[in-house]
Amino acid sequence: MGTVKLCIASAILTAGMSIPAQSEEFTLGGTTAFTTNYVFRGVSQTNNNPAVQASLDAGYGIFYAGIWGSNVDFGGGPFGQDIATVEIDYYAGIAPEWQGISFDIAGLYYTYPGAYDPAGNFDYFELKTGASYTFGEAFTVGVANYWTPDYSGEIGDGDALEFSAEYAFGGKLFNFFTPSVSGLVGRQWTEVVDFTYWNAGLTLGFMDNFAADIRYWDTDLSDAGCAGFIGSANNCDSRVVGTISASF
Repeated sequence: MGTVKLCIASAILTAGMSIPAQSEEFTLGGTTAFTTNYVFRGVSQTNNNPAVQASLDAGYGIFYAGIWGSNVDFGGGPFGQDIATVEIDYYAGIAPEWQGISFDIAGLYYTYPGAYDPAGNFDYFELKTGASYTFGEAFTVGVANYWTPDYSGEIGDGDALEFSAEYAFGGKLFNFFTPSVSGLVGRQWTEVVDFTYWNAGLTLGFMDNFAADIRYWDTDLSDAGCAGFIGSANNCDSRVVGTISASF
């Protein structure tokens, strides 16, 4: 895994030294979303319940930063208290382009304010290195690696490697929707458990700033493996997730 991560990082840094100057313009935007299940790398973060999510993003040239939040449900503690109910993530990075390849290198910090966490620190940092390429303005393929020196719960270092693909159809469906299909296969390595996760789904964009997505998620974690990893046997099963989102 270290070799893959270093290769991606080297490619990004090499591209960054050779890209032409890009226009510097400050941008500010955000998203809001309602989803039937907050799934992260194939694992439900809301105990298979709905979530409301939002983000705020700022950019300047190739630089960007933002904050993202969602409700979560990690179950109850020994005295009936909620273990965690809120997740707030902070991120910043650069997204240069070179020879048609879009690179992304960023730091992400996942936090759980007010969490009941006597056994270890839920908050953790990840380094993202990724690249994507679009063929003919319709078919996009990408690869990304997420490395952490200490995964959530202080269980040691970890890696997640993802391969993704998306195809955007030309024209509009029923003269209203802009359809695309996408999928992802990933592998998570930790010092506690390793597992593979994947998804596939259909996204329908409409009214310029809105999208509806329906997606199938699954992992190869057994019930026992899921319980050992996150303390619940039912949060790693196959499921279909629906999401409505808006951007501004």
